[in-house]
Amino acid sequence: MRFDADWMSRADDRILEHLADAGPDTPKEMAESDRVRFSRQHINARCKTLVEYGLLVHLGNGVYDITRQGEQYLAGELDVRNLEAE
Repeated sequence: MRFDADWMSRADDRILEHLADAGPDTPKEMAESDRVRFSRQHINARCKTLVEYGLLVHLGNGVYDITRQGEQYLAGELDVRNLEAE
């Protein structure tokens, strides 16, 4: 079971799931996918927040990827309510 945090939005799980399945991607490509149905701008903002909490890593050129912590969250192994922004 996943425990999300107050700082998370509905888009965060979709972003993490997309990256876990598809690999590194840009907010533009995520917005055009069937899985992440939010605007590019919203996805971009959420990716930046997920990087601050260690669930994503910014690879450069607008490309993001899921981290081990992000994978642990998706698997229900990490309670993100205890994470602090860097």
